[in-house]
Amino acid sequence: MRPNTTMPTGPSTSSTSSRTSSTSIFEELESQVRSYCRSWPTTFTTASGSTIQAEDGRSYLDFFAGAGALNYGHNHPVLLDALVDYLRSGGIVHALDMHTAPKREFLTTFRDRILAPRDLDYKVMFPGPTGTNSVESALKLARKVTGRQHILSFTNAFHGMTLGALSVTGNSMKRNGAGLPLTNSSKIPYDDYFSGATEDFLWLERVLGDSGSGVDKPAAIIVETVQGEGGLSAARPEWLRALSELCRAHGILLILDDVQAGCGRTGEFFSFEESGIVPDIVCLSKSISGFGLSMALTLIRPELDQWEPGEHNGTFRGQNTSFVTATAALNQFWANDTFAEGVRARAVALHDGLARIADGYDGAVVKGRGFLTGIKFPDPSAASKIAAASYERGLLVETSGPEDEVLKTMPALTVGPDELRSGVDIIAAATAEVLGAPAVHDSAVRDGAVRDGAGPAGHENGTDPRGEDTK
Repeated sequence: MRPNTTMPTGPSTSSTSSRTSSTSIFEELESQVRSYCRSWPTTFTTASGSTIQAEDGRSYLDFFAGAGALNYGHNHPVLLDALVDYLRSGGIVHALDMHTAPKREFLTTFRDRILAPRDLDYKVMFPGPTGTNSVESALKLARKVTGRQHILSFTNAFHGMTLGALSVTGNSMKRNGAGLPLTNSSKIPYDDYFSGATEDFLWLERVLGDSGSGVDKPAAIIVETVQGEGGLSAARPEWLRALSELCRAHGILLILDDVQAGCGRTGEFFSFEESGIVPDIVCLSKSISGFGLSMALTLIRPELDQWEPGEHNGTFRGQNTSFVTATAALNQFWANDTFAEGVRARAVALHDGLARIADGYDGAVVKGRGFLTGIKFPDPSAASKIAAASYERGLLVETSGPEDEVLKTMPALTVGPDELRSGVDIIAAATAEVLGAPAVHDSAVRDGAVRDGAGPAGHENGTDPRGEDTK
């Protein structure tokens, strides 16, 4: 989808136009900490599905999806109607952790649609509005329950921007922003960190089993199945199973951070389902509200739910508008496996399209899982340049990794087949602009890197591009 240069219609004056189109107020008043607007220097106004409109009239195809908070696209009509109807009804919006009808409906639906079909027995905690709140609550609870303070996390991990979450994050730039030492945690190698040269968990198993090692047993190990911010490294199912077995053997709690990879992004509701493991604690946020509204969950094995009332709280942990849209999303997309089947098929099409691009450049590889997939280039500067060139062609796509070396695609799970093809075609053209024409598969890139036969389209899987049942 190419940028549209048509100006919006409607009455306007030169002073109004100048005032609304200017970005000077952001530069004048907003903190230097802002980041995404530097890569995409326009002012966005409206959005629908996988398309965002800017006030200059240009439209952009969105392969960013609110950093994973918009798994069902922008303003999905089913969720929007539920939200507007609730607001117009005069229903309570803010209620901390008081009982409300929307919370009851969400908990009932989450149990019936998500937990029970997967035979998962978790208590549901509302820790605050964001993913980092969920991680903080998980770390606190693990320390409280075990009486131990140390937490192990993995190389290149990202778990949030508050102090506890930063302590288990690997990225040095983000850690430096803390302004003080980040203690009581250690980093261990993620899957394939040594490219197969060292046996997984060999060192950790040895020191945990040796009373003379001087290494204290940790309270918990926290892990992402796909490192969304750390370069799209994806853990193998057998590696996750070995990690789970190690934790159980040594009485260490396993925390699964599913903030970005969860809620269907890898083709199952939880990203750990493929491996068959059952974590002790699960962190969810981003797309759990389904609409981009603030919401987070911490799922806890019942015997670990040892909080005192109010021991962990937050003013915005009971936003009823989020409960309303979350319930609508669960009923719309997760009543059966039809939607997930369509996501998995379209993810294959995305992977195949990116693989055709990567095949044209020596050393480029596809990384990630599902709709959390990208291309790593041997030149660490290439991904940022390709993302910028994609923006100029009308596509929003970001980068990942410690050096931003991975071009990261994260479309809405409801993206249509034509939109998917268009996005990959833009990436192919942007890559050719930055790195030169591909050495191989020229025809595949030229004719469209995602073809009709690369994976079933939405209607062929029983859902239309908005994720609505067509059977």
